[in-house]
Amino acid sequence: MDVQNLVGLVPWTFIAQICNLFIQMYLIKRFLFKPINNILEKRKAAADAEIQEATKAKEEAQAMKTEYEQNMLEAKTKANDILTNAQKTASVQSEEILREASAQAASIKAKAESDIAQEKRKAVNEIKDEIGSMAVEIAGKVIEREVSEEDHAKLIDEFIASVGESA
Repeated sequence: MDVQNLVGLVPWTFIAQICNLFIQMYLIKRFLFKPINNILEKRKAAADAEIQEATKAKEEAQAMKTEYEQNMLEAKTKANDILTNAQKTASVQSEEILREASAQAASIKAKAESDIAQEKRKAVNEIKDEIGSMAVEIAGKVIEREVSEEDHAKLIDEFIASVGESA
């Protein structure tokens, strides 16, 4: 009979074991699952907060990147504008310098031409005077007399006219 007791079911022992199981489940739930669930909820909340902070930081970084790219684009545009203005200014200045140089060259050329004309007149007058005095000497020697001032001027004019016609 001893073997039958081990294999058989005793109702009071069965009820006591089920009550013991419910008490253990209650104690495990109260003192083990609730604190562990509270710790897990806190960790989940902390992880969610960190994810939200990371998302916010990522959005801020994206906004800063967009602002930086916009600033770089504006800086490039300004640099291109400055370069274009500098090229235009250089072009205008070079044209102005060329115009001034051209004007100076023209004035120098005109001055040189007037100086040449003046020197030519001066040389012609000197030659006239020399030729006139030579002609008077030659005429005086040929005529062997003294020529008056009027005759002298008349002879010079006639000589120059004849030299001018032959030249």
